[in-house]
Amino acid sequence: MLHRVSIAGLTMDPTSNTPIIILKSEEDDRAIPIWIGLLEATAIASALQNIKFDRPMTHDLFKNFTEIMNVTVEKIEVCDLKENTFYARIYFNGEGGDFDMDARPSDAIAIALRFDAPIFVDEKVIENSAPEAGQAEAVDTSEEGKKWAEYLEKLSPDDFGKV
Repeated sequence: MLHRVSIAGLTMDPTSNTPIIILKSEEDDRAIPIWIGLLEATAIASALQNIKFDRPMTHDLFKNFTEIMNVTVEKIEVCDLKENTFYARIYFNGEGGDFDMDARPSDAIAIALRFDAPIFVDEKVIENSAPEAGQAEAVDTSEEGKKWAEYLEKLSPDDFGKV
């Protein structure tokens, strides 16, 4: 079963200094933390804040290309979790028919945001990503974690310079 999710926030893992995107089920508020790269976190944060750059970033370039080819993104799914690695699929619709592709969840989410496409997570992923009893929650509420989350939220085009 698929659950539609929204992005609840971005934070930093205090142990690894790796960004974490928090997805939250719209049905029952269950949270799914996914560790992602800093560049992908920046791509997601810039899309969430409607930041436009003078030159297209990679995910924007991909969107521009697919639009020229008359292809749209219908949805993305975080479909599997194996050995602490999340897997996603991007579902497309084009003149030649529907098709889907494997993707990293961070890239799929960054693309979904640019197409205003819904994001879904498979039930088995939600179950397997839930912290076990006694484990700490994935959201970093330390002062350093709050600083990183604030940093990601306040990114602007000026932070990247001009090409």
